[in-house]
Formats: sequence, C-alpha cells, structure tokens
Amino acid sequence: MGEESATGRPALRTDIGVPLPAGAHLKDGGANFVLVSRHATRVWLLLYADPAAAEPAVMIELDPIRNRTGDMWHVWVAGVEAGQAYAFRADGPADPAAGHRFDRHLVLLDPYAQAFAPAWWNDGHDAADARWRARSLVVDPHFDWQGVRPLRHPWSKTVIYEMHVRGFTMHPSSAVAHPGTFSGLVAKIPYLKALGVTSVELMPVAEYNPRELTLSDPGSGRRLRNFWGYSPVGFFAPAAGYAADPRPGAQVAEFKTMVRELHKAGIEVILDVVFNHTAEGDESGPTLHFRGMLNRIFYLLEDGDRRRYKNFSGCGNTVNCNHPVVRAFILDCLRYWALEMHVDGFRFDLASVLGRDQDGQLLPNPPLLEAIAEAAVLQDLKLIAEAWDAGGAYQVGSFPGTRWSEWNGHYRDDMRRFWRGDPGTSGAFATRLAGSADLYQHTGERTINSINFITSHDGFTLNDLVSYERKHNQANGEDGRDGSEQDLSANYGSEGATAEPAVEAVRLRQIKNMLGTLFISRGVPMLLGGDEFRRTQCGNNNAYCQDNEISWFDWDLCAANRDLVRFVRGLIAFRASHPVLARESFYTPEELAWFSPAGDTPHWDWERSLGAHVRAARDGGADLCFLANAWTEAVVFTVPAPPAGTGWRIAVDTAAPAPGDYCEPGARRPLAVPRQVPVAARALVILIAEAA
Repeated sequence: MGEESATGRPALRTDIGVPLPAGAHLKDGGANFVLVSRHATRVWLLLYADPAAAEPAVMIELDPIRNRTGDMWHVWVAGVEAGQAYAFRADGPADPAAGHRFDRHLVLLDPYAQAFAPAWWNDGHDAADARWRARSLVVDPHFDWQGVRPLRHPWSKTVIYEMHVRGFTMHPSSAVAHPGTFSGLVAKIPYLKALGVTSVELMPVAEYNPRELTLSDPGSGRRLRNFWGYSPVGFFAPAAGYAADPRPGAQVAEFKTMVRELHKAGIEVILDVVFNHTAEGDESGPTLHFRGMLNRIFYLLEDGDRRRYKNFSGCGNTVNCNHPVVRAFILDCLRYWALEMHVDGFRFDLASVLGRDQDGQLLPNPPLLEAIAEAAVLQDLKLIAEAWDAGGAYQVGSFPGTRWSEWNGHYRDDMRRFWRGDPGTSGAFATRLAGSADLYQHTGERTINSINFITSHDGFTLNDLVSYERKHNQANGEDGRDGSEQDLSANYGSEGATAEPAVEAVRLRQIKNMLGTLFISRGVPMLLGGDEFRRTQCGNNNAYCQDNEISWFDWDLCAANRDLVRFVRGLIAFRASHPVLARESFYTPEELAWFSPAGDTPHWDWERSLGAHVRAARDGGADLCFLANAWTEAVVFTVPAPPAGTGWRIAVDTAAPAPGDYCEPGARRPLAVPRQVPVAARALVILIAEAA
C-alpha cells in the first residue's frame, strides 16, 4: 500500500480495513473505505483537504493482495472524520469491445456514498471537468430521532400525495423560510395534515446533476435543468440541492429531520427510486462511477457490440438488475433508506427493467423482485411498481409477485375516457371503481395491489387535463417531440386558460368528478400534489426540465381555489369514515349492484350514465349510492330503496356550488322526491343512507 502526499504533511496511518460494508463508514477513530470492482488491477483512494479542492491532498494506493477480498477493495484510514471529501481512481482493462472502460486518470464517485459535495456539479457539456471534481463525503450516522418510529399505515387507510420536494415550496407564494428544500416541506406539514393525506410520495430525492441537460428554452434562450431528478448519480445520498443548510453533508440530517417531523404528524414517506438506469447514459456519456469500475457487470451491453448499451429505460443505459453483484447493491440501498433514513416505502420507476435478465428478456420469477419482496427488514414497507418500461413491457396486473402494488395505468385511462364521455366505457369505469378485479383477482391479489390515480407527475396536471386538447411542450426545447400523445384530455371549448364562465364551470365540474371517483374507488388513491387547487403547467405534459414557475406550486392558487381544497379534504374524510370503500377484498354481488338511470341493468356497450348501490352492512356502516353522469345532458336516476328506517341524503353533488358540493355530516340534504335523483350533465352524486 502506497501513499502520495501533495501537501508534505505527515503520512496518514492506514490499515488493511474490512470488506464490508461497502462505501465509507466511520470506524475506530477513522474511516473504512470500500470500493467494489471485480476487474480492476489497481485502485487508489483520494482524500481532499476541502470538498472544493481541485486536487487531492493524499492519494493512497491499495495493495491488490492485502487490501482486496474478492471484489472488495478496502482500506482503513486513521483520523478521518465526518465531512471528509474523497473519491477513487481505478485501473484495469481499457477494452470497450469487451465491456471494460477502465481509465486510471478518471476520478470516480463512490456509488455507496451517503452524501456528495454540491460544488462539483458542472454543465453537462463539460463532462471532463465534472469527472475531475467529483466528491463523495464521509457521513456521521448519528441522529436524534426523538423516539419517533416509522408509521406503517395499513394499505386500506393509505392516501398518497405525490410531490416534488423542490417544486412544492420553491415558488415565492409558498412563504416558507427555506423554499425548495427538505426544511421547506417541513413548514408545509400542517397543510398536508389538514388535507388528510397519510403518505407523501417524493419524486427522486437521491443525488443527481441538475445541470446535465444541454437543451435550451427556444423562447427565452434559458438553459434548461434536470428538474425531476430521474437520472441518479448517488443512490444512497440525499440531494444536496434540496438542503437549506449549505454545509457539506448537512443534507443527510436535514432529510432525516423532514422524515421525523412528517412521522410526528402521522404522514409516511415513500421514495420514488430509480434503479433502471444511471446518469452515465450511453457510450457517449460521462464516466462517474460504475462505468469506471464495474461496467461489464453493472450494465446490459449489446451482444454484438459491447461498446454499446441496451436501452430499456429510454435514458441511454439499462442496469443489469438481476446480476448478483447488482442485486446486492440495490438491496443494500433499500435497506439503508429503510433502516437509517426511516422511510416507509418505495415506488420503483420503470420497474419492469428490474425483471429483465442480462439479455434483456423478461423473467417469469425475477430474482431481484423476489429478493426485495422477501427481504426480512423490508417486510413492513410499502412496495409500489411502475409496472412498465421503455422497452415495450407493460405488466400492470401481471407484475411478478403478489406483494407489489402497482401504478394502475388502466385506472387512469379508463376514468379519463369515461368522464370525457367516450362511448362504450361504462363497463371499464365500473371495473376500475370496484378495484380492478380483472387485473388482480385471478392471481390472488387484492384491491390494494392497485394504486389508483387520475394524474401523476408524468403528464398533464388535473387542471390541464380539462383545459388542453394537446400538449404544449415548446419550452422543453425538443420541438414538441417529447411527452405523451395520448393524454385523453379535453378543453371543453377553449384551449388553455379562459375567462369564459361556461367553459370554466364544466372544467371545475370535471375536476370534481374525477377526484370524487378517485376517493370512492377501491384500491389505494394517489393524488398528484397541487391538483386539489388546480395547479397548472400551462399545457406542458413533460415538465422534467422546467425548474421554474411551470413546475413550482403556486400557493396563491390554493387561496383562489379554497372551495376545491375544502372539497378534496371532505372527500378524503368521507373515504376514511366509510371503510367499505377501502376494503382490501373485491366486492361480492351482494355488496355492490350496478344500475342504469331507469333502475334496471345497465347497457354496458353504450351507457354513459351509471349508478352503483354499495351495501355496507358487513362493515357496520351506511349504504351508499354513486350516480355518475358523463352525458352532456341531465338525467334522473331511479335509485334502490334505502335500508329500513333510513332515507337517502346527498353527501356529494359536483354540480352544486360550494358548500353544497360536499356536505358535512349534519348538513346533508334529503331527496326532494323519494328514490328520484336529478343528476346534472357531467356530474357525480353520492348518496348516503341515514336515519330518517
């Protein structure tokens, strides 16, 4: 083991170290450093006097005999403390045709690092400089959790709120002390608690390079930034850019503080994690870590030309998820976030990639997915799959294993079609509202395997879904080629924002219709953050590169649309007070009956108005009726007789002005004519049987 000092200071005391755990960890008055590389022939540890230093103060070469155990290169260094900046260099075969891309001159990040110094990010076109300024940080693991433990809400009581940490409070209207940060989110916890959500699903919080894009807004000429963060660099490391405290490594404690405070408020934390690809991109991308130490193992390479990468992610490369070494890395990462950071679950981006073998074929029983589902320390956590990828896989309803819940893309599309008034969609509407038994019941799964959503970060916001016929992505700098072409949207008479009262009335009603449907459907509801107050992206359905007012939450809209916020708060409370809506099993014919406006069997092929009678005696609750009219004219429903001693009262009417759209208990209106319920055009009415 050799050491080179650029400062002339006394040589550091080192020892062999231990091979586990991987990464950098404080130990016995110093730190143990471990790099994983099978094909490296030489490895150096670089220690920096300051995270912003251009050159290392000390470079320690590891002895391939004494400092190597299997694939693990390890060394212990005395006197290292939390905040120490470090990196690696690795030498080995420089043979891209064989899948090896070693370069001893490149400075490599530690993929196991728990924090990175933020100063090293550079523009994407200057990748060489970015490589030389890569900095990993040693982290102090100690934190006062104040006795607060993860919450473990049952799926049946879960309401998810999807958000972006920076976008949630970055707008000046958020009025928080530290906008765009973990601390800023903490300041908004009272809002989330009052809304009634039980879980926040955070878009990626792991370290990424926001400056990696080379695109510009053609209108302003402004350089675009990676805003969403689906381009991971540090899988274990919270993004330094989301911390209010600028000190190197402070982002770890700030993230933990956010989790602790959310847990105190009864709100779980679910992380959106990206294991399908990395920020190293295709063969023209930068070498940040894996490419320079584990390229042939970590990525799926083309069979005929191993210089090139298979691309099932749509982002240039694909992680070889079912290789044992890669599988161990992913499991280590999940365990870290669960045990050290106290998160409550994970949503896996493009999760079908996690089920592909090294040839890119989908496996019937993928080892990684089984290992995650069966990991002993992850048993209490929520697991959510985005059950598709960019390679053509679409596994909604057939994702391997019964433990996984799935983003139900069929639910999203069928509910949009029905409320838009598309013919022949009432059967699909009924199936989705009842829990999507066609997708899950035959495999022994339950309603909670379906994550129901109308909108997500990917696509239109709910306001834009009812305001735009087509996407408006010109600001993304891709000539409108990006983003979905199949949003199933409508503008109801005018493209975009309008002051026309009739158009606005229809739009608001449609928003309420879809939100109302979401919260009475069996399955787990997910609300896109800001939909409750009509957040808009101005028709942009792929705002991944818009770190500006297009993506930021405008909290002035919350005040302007306070009646809609009240409506959503009421829907969440209504769901919580009627357990029959959230049961984990599917409805039986005795529990749920569908009917047409005339009160008879629906005409599934063409009906656009549909009623449902939910009998809740098994739950000890009140019977409910749902009356959905997607037709452009009002209809009168003949509803079933309520249970003896009760009468139907109107709990929700999306056509009524506030506060009549959601009626609090005690303010619910009886029917003017028994068993006859007028339902306005494009409206949803919910009845509850209460004592007469």
